[in-house]
Amino acid sequence: MKPVVDRLEQEYTGTVEFKVYDVDKSQEGAELMRSYGAQYVPTFVFLNSDGSEAGRLVGEVAENDMKAQLDVLR
Repeated sequence: MKPVVDRLEQEYTGTVEFKVYDVDKSQEGAELMRSYGAQYVPTFVFLNSDGSEAGRLVGEVAENDMKAQLDVLR
């Protein structure tokens, strides 16, 4: 998924902020997993500018599905 995320991060630069956490190596990432109730890696949580959840994708997903979620945030 990393190549897809990297490509989309470049495509959405300036319109969507990406934050990526290695939940195995990052305490902050592990805390976010708990706070969002995420049980699987990868879990993508999409947040509106006010911090409310706009969507969530779990597992390896198609690039088009990821783009559809990102387009909601634009």
